[in-house]
Amino acid sequence: MKMAALFELHNVSYAYGAKTVLSDLSFNLQKGLFYGLAGPNGSGKTTLLDLLLGNKETAGGEIKFNGRELRTYRCRELAREIALVPQEFKINFDFTVREVVMMGRHPHIPRFANPDLTDLRIVEQVMAELGITELKDRLLTQLSGGEKQRVIVARALAQDTPVLILDEATASLDIHHSIKILRTIKNLVQSRGGTVIAAIHDLNLAAAYCDAVIMLNKGRKVKIGATDETLTPELINDIFGVASRPYFDDFSGVRQVAFKY
Repeated sequence: MKMAALFELHNVSYAYGAKTVLSDLSFNLQKGLFYGLAGPNGSGKTTLLDLLLGNKETAGGEIKFNGRELRTYRCRELAREIALVPQEFKINFDFTVREVVMMGRHPHIPRFANPDLTDLRIVEQVMAELGITELKDRLLTQLSGGEKQRVIVARALAQDTPVLILDEATASLDIHHSIKILRTIKNLVQSRGGTVIAAIHDLNLAAAYCDAVIMLNKGRKVKIGATDETLTPELINDIFGVASRPYFDDFSGVRQVAFKY
């Protein structure tokens, strides 16, 4: 029996004014996988994520989520299903780290109600998983860029949704915290059967943590499939103009890509 698709895209397009940024995208995304979204700058990755989040409406075509047209979901309803870790997060008020992480619980808390023990437990748990417990009483405005990003990842994880979308979420982090966050998210996918869709510039991180890769170029789908079938030397050279060679790294135990500079 074929498993129902999580997202179904049918001839999806999007334009900013007269400029078309996505054209004729048609593919399905299945539940329980870690998808990497790759492609050169300007290929439409962030726009595609905005469409999947319901932040933008397609100029043409249709997106279904769990068999239902995405545009028919209410905002609060969708917030219980999909969480976002943005590339940048701006906040103009002095909230503590714990308060920001608790914001991820808001879709689950009834109006005018206070967080319950479950909300508090989840917030404490994700702060511990990401190593920010010691920062919980610090103001977000007092943190470094990397610390802030870890807090925003924690907020999304506290939202406890079946789908997590990352828009270059590790771009401002050092390699240690990038690996820690992606490993934590990968473990959540494997243990809970959740789905991750992550725009990733670093193809080695994609090779190490993604089950499948969606490759975009100039607003069009080039390929979607298992990571080792997508991150091939031929396709990387065609899309990025860089010679590469895949290999299995015995030290890390994961597939990597060597580039010729």
